[in-house]
Amino acid sequence: MATLLLGLEPTDLTQEQRAELERLAKGYRLLVTQDEAAMKAALDEIEIAAARVPHTLLPQMPRLRWFQQWGAGADWLLQHPELAERDLIITNVSGIHAIPISEHILALLLALARRIPDAVHAQRAHIWQRQPMGEVFELAGKTMVIVGVGDIGARTAQIASAMEMHVIGVRRHPERPVPGVERMVGPSQLAEVLPEADFLVLTVPLTPETEHLIGEKALRLLKPSCILVNIGRGRTVDQAALVRALQEGRLGGAGLDVTDPEPLPPDSPLWDMPNVLITAHYAGRTPAYNARAMEIFMDNLARYTSGRPLRNVVDKRLGY
Repeated sequence: MATLLLGLEPTDLTQEQRAELERLAKGYRLLVTQDEAAMKAALDEIEIAAARVPHTLLPQMPRLRWFQQWGAGADWLLQHPELAERDLIITNVSGIHAIPISEHILALLLALARRIPDAVHAQRAHIWQRQPMGEVFELAGKTMVIVGVGDIGARTAQIASAMEMHVIGVRRHPERPVPGVERMVGPSQLAEVLPEADFLVLTVPLTPETEHLIGEKALRLLKPSCILVNIGRGRTVDQAALVRALQEGRLGGAGLDVTDPEPLPPDSPLWDMPNVLITAHYAGRTPAYNARAMEIFMDNLARYTSGRPLRNVVDKRLGY
């Protein structure tokens, strides 16, 4: 009997979810575990794998036909190019991150704009410290350039527009309009719009084309007051060039949920920069995460078992 491996703890499932899985996967053995030894024991029987399954195990599953990953980015395929050649469908949970990550982006910008980290330090020291007029600023009226206008970028654009910001989007298909984006351009026009950015927001996946997309040349096109926010992948930014730009005063600040490498080493100068705010790659976390991911998986499972096309299929060549 073929096995459906769901890389979650059994307690992560409600009784209703488990019953629905058993109904949809009739004819499959349902293995719900995050124990790697239990996964390895079933390698030869697994046809469907989903959720938090170590990517290193996937090439060892000879019967694997579909992997439903529990995240959006598929840059892990760069380390497993052999999977791109296999008759294997990979789907992601793209779309479920739009709410928490767009809110995280605005949280980083607002915290830097209103000098919230300084206020937190002052509070811990029991110091009544007011910021000078020129040390805080407003988001309204500023220009946000969003590189990568998918679900996350689109929701960020809507919020930014509602906050009276001007939004320029950069995406592979600029002919597709997005509410809240005043102007959309293609990747070849990135250098043209960078000088306009008060805020540069990166939501792009990591691919060979986007690695170090923002390097020395791009950083020199930005205003000295520009704030860079990266919630995609750390390697889309040349981190050494970013550090130099910040140290030399050529960049106003940065909000980083992702770094290169991760975790960020304790000796990185980024930790001690007053105009840098670092969060530990948790922008997409939310109590609703598993429930939203499960909805996509359940829908795809119904499609898979009935021979219909799946949602959120990853292009294994492009990596997203």
